[in-house]
Amino acid sequence: MKVSNKVVQSLRLLIEENNMQVGDRLPAERKLCEKLGVSRSSLREAIQQLASQGLLVSKVGAGTFLQKLPVNWSQNLIVEPLTSLMNQDPEYRTDVQEARMVLEGGTAWYAAQRATPEDIAKIRHCFEQIHYFQMQGDDAQSAIADANFHLAIAEASHNLVLIQMMRGIFDLLQYNVMLGRRKVYTTPRHFELLYDQHFQVMDAIERQDPEAARKAVCGHIEFVVQRVRMIDEEEARRQRASRLNRT
Repeated sequence: MKVSNKVVQSLRLLIEENNMQVGDRLPAERKLCEKLGVSRSSLREAIQQLASQGLLVSKVGAGTFLQKLPVNWSQNLIVEPLTSLMNQDPEYRTDVQEARMVLEGGTAWYAAQRATPEDIAKIRHCFEQIHYFQMQGDDAQSAIADANFHLAIAEASHNLVLIQMMRGIFDLLQYNVMLGRRKVYTTPRHFELLYDQHFQVMDAIERQDPEAARKAVCGHIEFVVQRVRMIDEEEARRQRASRLNRT
């Protein structure tokens, strides 16, 4: 990968981490070079690339400004093919859930130790949004709130690498959550179970119990894995039976 392409990724991450908004000014070139550990020529080439995409604009004597913020900084060449694969292959969906257990078990563990009152408030807000949109019958917004709930936990870990990893797969996470919800949120009983599972995760973090938080989030994801697998197997049986009846 060219140095300038790496700098582009670093700039995107810097903008995301600082929650920059359209119109905000980037730090001066010298400070950016020091922060990113790159030369001015590489930085300028990266800025030109983002400017050509309409994301940044440089104004003579004023600096470089954020001109447009994509819907998701995390969307990239990896996520779209993976979402297609996940939609077609039930086993791949299971692999994604298992990967989530490994990653999110760790983020929940650290969140229970490090979450600030502001972090807790954000996690609780996402939790309430899941319930609100579910009761409104808005599955799409509920899935977004669900993914944001898990992302908020990662952010509460205050581990930059874990946060970067969760943000990097956010689109994949959101798509995975939506597919799972389509299958699992089919009965009031399942809705109540999943509501309680989310609550247990949040409660363990609020109580500063790392092991309980890790077990709660892993148990939640494992429950979804098992339920989706059972539903997929039942659908496959019905399809086989339908084909037999036509012969």
